[in-house]
Amino acid sequence: MASSNGVVGDRKSEKMEVQTVHTSTVADDFTSVRKGKNEWVQLNVGGTTFLTTRTTLGRDPKSFLYRLIQEEPDLNTDKDGSGAYLIDRDPTYFGPVLNYLRHGKLVINRDIAEEGVLEEAEFYNITELIKLVKDRIKDRDAKQNQTYMKNVYRVLQCSEEELTQMVSTMSDGWKFEQLVNIGSQYNYGTEDHAEFLCVVSKECPNLVNGPDNEHSDRAKVLQLKGSRM
Repeated sequence: MASSNGVVGDRKSEKMEVQTVHTSTVADDFTSVRKGKNEWVQLNVGGTTFLTTRTTLGRDPKSFLYRLIQEEPDLNTDKDGSGAYLIDRDPTYFGPVLNYLRHGKLVINRDIAEEGVLEEAEFYNITELIKLVKDRIKDRDAKQNQTYMKNVYRVLQCSEEELTQMVSTMSDGWKFEQLVNIGSQYNYGTEDHAEFLCVVSKECPNLVNGPDNEHSDRAKVLQLKGSRM
Protein backbone atom coordinates (compact mmCIF):
# COMPACT_ATOMS: atom_id res chain seq x y z
CA MET A 1 0.00 0.00 0.00
CA ALA A 2 2.87 2.37 0.85
CA SER A 3 4.49 1.72 -2.48
CA SER A 4 1.18 2.19 -4.26
CA ASN A 5 0.44 5.44 -2.44
CA GLY A 6 3.91 6.71 -3.28
CA VAL A 7 3.36 6.18 -7.00
CA VAL A 8 0.00 7.90 -6.91
CA GLY A 9 1.50 10.85 -5.04
CA ASP A 10 4.28 11.22 -7.61
CA ARG A 11 1.79 11.22 -10.49
CA LYS A 12 -0.32 13.92 -8.83
CA SER A 13 2.76 16.01 -8.22
CA GLU A 14 3.83 15.63 -11.86
CA LYS A 15 0.33 16.56 -13.07
CA MET A 16 0.29 19.69 -10.92
CA GLU A 17 3.73 20.69 -12.22
CA VAL A 18 2.56 20.34 -15.85
CA GLN A 19 -0.52 22.44 -15.13
CA THR A 20 1.65 25.13 -13.52
CA VAL A 21 3.99 25.29 -16.52
CA HIS A 22 1.03 25.47 -18.90
CA THR A 23 -0.57 28.31 -16.93
CA SER A 24 2.72 30.20 -16.89
CA THR A 25 3.09 29.85 -20.68
CA VAL A 26 -0.42 31.20 -21.27
CA ALA A 27 0.33 34.16 -19.03
CA ASP A 28 3.56 34.88 -20.92
CA ASP A 29 1.73 34.70 -24.25
CA PHE A 30 -0.92 37.09 -22.98
CA THR A 31 1.78 39.52 -21.84
CA SER A 32 3.45 39.29 -25.28
CA VAL A 33 0.17 40.03 -27.03
CA ARG A 34 -0.37 43.08 -24.85
CA LYS A 35 3.13 44.29 -25.60
CA GLY A 36 2.51 43.70 -29.30
CA LYS A 37 -0.62 45.82 -29.24
CA ASN A 38 1.26 48.64 -27.53
CA GLU A 39 3.88 48.47 -30.27
CA TRP A 40 1.40 49.36 -33.02
CA VAL A 41 0.70 53.00 -33.84
CA GLN A 42 -1.95 54.64 -36.01
CA LEU A 43 -1.26 57.82 -37.96
CA ASN A 44 -3.98 59.90 -39.58
CA VAL A 45 -2.13 61.73 -42.36
CA GLY A 46 -4.41 64.14 -44.20
CA GLY A 47 -7.43 61.90 -43.61
CA THR A 48 -5.72 58.61 -44.55
CA THR A 49 -4.90 56.16 -41.76
CA PHE A 50 -1.52 54.39 -41.70
CA LEU A 51 -0.79 51.49 -39.35
CA THR A 52 2.83 50.92 -38.37
CA THR A 53 5.03 50.22 -35.34
CA ARG A 54 6.97 52.33 -32.90
CA THR A 55 10.14 50.57 -34.04
CA THR A 56 9.56 51.73 -37.61
CA LEU A 57 8.78 55.30 -36.65
CA GLY A 58 11.85 55.41 -34.39
CA ARG A 59 14.40 54.62 -37.12
CA ASP A 60 15.74 58.18 -37.14
CA PRO A 61 16.15 59.62 -33.62
CA LYS A 62 16.20 63.16 -35.04
CA SER A 63 12.97 62.86 -36.94
CA PHE A 64 9.54 64.31 -36.22
CA LEU A 65 8.06 60.81 -36.07
CA TYR A 66 10.55 59.65 -33.45
CA ARG A 67 9.66 62.57 -31.22
CA LEU A 68 5.97 61.90 -31.80
CA ILE A 69 5.95 58.39 -30.30
CA GLN A 70 7.88 59.10 -27.11
CA GLU A 71 6.11 58.43 -23.80
CA GLU A 72 6.38 62.12 -23.01
CA PRO A 73 6.46 63.72 -26.47
CA ASP A 74 7.54 67.33 -26.84
CA LEU A 75 5.12 67.71 -29.76
CA ASN A 76 1.58 68.92 -29.22
CA THR A 77 -0.27 66.59 -31.61
CA ASP A 78 -3.97 65.83 -31.39
CA LYS A 79 -5.57 62.44 -31.99
CA ASP A 80 -8.73 61.50 -33.86
CA GLY A 81 -11.62 59.44 -32.48
CA SER A 82 -9.78 56.15 -33.03
CA GLY A 83 -6.66 57.35 -31.24
CA ALA A 84 -4.58 57.96 -34.38
CA TYR A 85 -2.10 60.82 -34.37
CA LEU A 86 -3.35 63.66 -36.58
CA ILE A 87 -0.79 64.96 -39.09
CA ASP A 88 -1.87 67.63 -41.56
CA ARG A 89 0.19 66.48 -44.57
CA ASP A 90 -0.46 64.96 -48.00
CA PRO A 91 -0.87 61.15 -47.62
CA THR A 92 0.17 60.59 -51.26
CA TYR A 93 3.79 61.37 -50.46
CA PHE A 94 3.81 59.88 -46.98
CA GLY A 95 3.68 56.30 -48.32
CA PRO A 96 7.25 56.32 -49.72
CA VAL A 97 8.47 57.96 -46.50
CA LEU A 98 6.92 55.26 -44.32
CA ASN A 99 8.16 52.46 -46.58
CA TYR A 100 11.69 53.85 -46.37
CA LEU A 101 11.50 53.67 -42.58
CA ARG A 102 10.27 50.09 -42.86
CA HIS A 103 12.96 48.62 -45.11
CA GLY A 104 15.54 51.34 -45.74
CA LYS A 105 14.94 51.59 -49.50
CA LEU A 106 13.55 54.44 -51.57
CA VAL A 107 10.64 53.22 -53.70
CA ILE A 108 8.58 55.82 -55.59
CA ASN A 109 5.82 54.96 -58.05
CA ARG A 110 6.03 56.54 -61.49
CA ASP A 111 2.95 58.69 -60.90
CA ILE A 112 4.45 60.28 -57.78
CA ALA A 113 6.75 63.29 -58.12
CA GLU A 114 10.11 63.02 -56.38
CA GLU A 115 9.83 66.66 -55.33
CA GLY A 116 6.71 65.82 -53.30
CA VAL A 117 8.52 63.02 -51.47
CA LEU A 118 11.46 65.34 -50.82
CA GLU A 119 9.12 67.93 -49.30
CA GLU A 120 7.75 65.31 -46.87
CA ALA A 121 11.20 63.92 -46.04
CA GLU A 122 12.30 67.42 -45.12
CA PHE A 123 9.15 68.05 -43.07
CA TYR A 124 9.67 64.84 -41.06
CA ASN A 125 13.42 65.59 -40.91
CA ILE A 126 14.61 62.15 -42.04
CA THR A 127 18.22 62.92 -42.93
CA GLU A 128 19.20 59.88 -44.99
CA LEU A 129 15.95 59.91 -46.95
CA ILE A 130 16.46 63.58 -47.85
CA LYS A 131 19.85 62.71 -49.33
CA LEU A 132 18.49 59.74 -51.28
CA VAL A 133 15.64 61.73 -52.83
CA LYS A 134 17.93 64.63 -53.77
CA ASP A 135 20.34 62.22 -55.48
CA ARG A 136 17.44 60.62 -57.36
CA ILE A 137 16.19 64.00 -58.58
CA LYS A 138 19.69 64.92 -59.68
CA ASP A 139 20.08 61.68 -61.67
CA ARG A 140 16.64 62.12 -63.23
CA ASP A 141 17.39 65.67 -64.38
CA ALA A 142 20.77 64.62 -65.76
CA LYS A 143 19.16 61.90 -67.87
CA GLN A 144 16.51 64.29 -69.19
CA ASN A 145 19.15 66.83 -70.22
CA GLN A 146 21.50 64.27 -71.72
CA THR A 147 22.25 64.81 -75.42
CA TYR A 148 22.15 61.81 -77.73
CA MET A 149 23.81 62.04 -81.13
CA LYS A 150 22.23 60.74 -84.31
CA ASN A 151 23.19 60.67 -87.98
CA VAL A 152 20.97 62.64 -90.34
CA TYR A 153 21.13 61.69 -94.02
CA ARG A 154 20.21 63.84 -97.02
CA VAL A 155 20.13 63.18 -100.76
CA LEU A 156 21.16 66.01 -103.09
CA GLN A 157 20.87 66.02 -106.86
CA CYS A 158 23.59 67.80 -108.81
CA SER A 159 25.20 67.89 -112.24
CA GLU A 160 28.70 66.77 -113.09
CA GLU A 161 29.92 70.35 -113.15
CA GLU A 162 28.39 71.14 -109.78
CA LEU A 163 29.84 68.03 -108.17
CA THR A 164 33.39 69.40 -107.91
CA GLN A 165 32.17 72.66 -106.43
CA MET A 166 30.01 70.82 -103.94
CA VAL A 167 32.91 68.67 -102.75
CA SER A 168 35.15 71.68 -102.24
CA THR A 169 32.58 73.80 -100.42
CA MET A 170 30.81 71.21 -98.25
CA SER A 171 30.90 72.50 -94.67
CA ASP A 172 28.97 72.76 -91.42
CA GLY A 173 29.66 69.15 -90.47
CA TRP A 174 28.19 67.57 -93.61
CA LYS A 175 30.16 64.82 -95.31
CA PHE A 176 29.70 62.63 -98.39
CA GLU A 177 28.47 59.08 -97.90
CA GLN A 178 27.66 57.88 -101.41
CA LEU A 179 27.58 59.13 -105.02
CA VAL A 180 25.08 57.64 -107.47
CA ASN A 181 25.22 58.31 -111.23
CA ILE A 182 21.67 58.56 -112.55
CA GLY A 183 22.74 59.10 -116.19
CA SER A 184 22.31 61.96 -118.64
CA GLN A 185 19.34 64.13 -117.82
CA TYR A 186 19.80 67.01 -120.21
CA ASN A 187 22.23 68.34 -122.81
CA TYR A 188 23.50 71.63 -124.04
CA GLY A 189 24.33 71.68 -127.71
CA THR A 190 25.89 68.36 -128.59
CA GLU A 191 27.22 67.39 -125.12
CA ASP A 192 25.34 65.31 -122.60
CA HIS A 193 25.60 66.29 -118.93
CA ALA A 194 25.42 63.58 -116.30
CA GLU A 195 23.37 63.93 -113.14
CA PHE A 196 24.31 62.53 -109.76
CA LEU A 197 22.62 61.83 -106.47
CA CYS A 198 24.86 62.71 -103.55
CA VAL A 199 24.12 61.14 -100.16
CA VAL A 200 25.47 63.30 -97.35
CA SER A 201 25.30 62.86 -93.59
CA LYS A 202 25.73 64.90 -90.46
CA GLU A 203 25.90 64.04 -86.77
CA CYS A 204 23.26 65.99 -84.88
CA PRO A 205 22.08 66.11 -81.26
CA ASN A 206 18.85 64.22 -80.65
CA LEU A 207 17.19 66.45 -78.05
CA VAL A 208 13.62 66.76 -76.85
CA ASN A 209 13.13 69.50 -79.41
CA GLY A 210 14.37 67.17 -82.14
CA PRO A 211 11.70 68.14 -84.72
CA ASP A 212 12.85 71.76 -84.63
CA ASN A 213 16.43 70.69 -85.23
CA GLU A 214 15.21 68.45 -88.03
CA HIS A 215 13.54 71.36 -89.83
CA SER A 216 16.63 73.50 -89.32
CA ASP A 217 18.89 70.84 -90.84
CA ARG A 218 16.54 70.40 -93.80
CA ALA A 219 16.59 74.13 -94.46
CA LYS A 220 20.38 74.19 -94.43
CA VAL A 221 20.54 71.33 -96.92
CA LEU A 222 18.07 73.04 -99.24
CA GLN A 223 20.07 76.23 -99.04
CA LEU A 224 23.23 74.29 -99.81
CA LYS A 225 21.57 72.57 -102.72
CA GLY A 226 20.22 75.88 -104.05
CA SER A 227 23.63 77.46 -103.96
CA ARG A 228 25.03 74.62 -106.05
CA MET A 229 22.33 74.67 -108.78
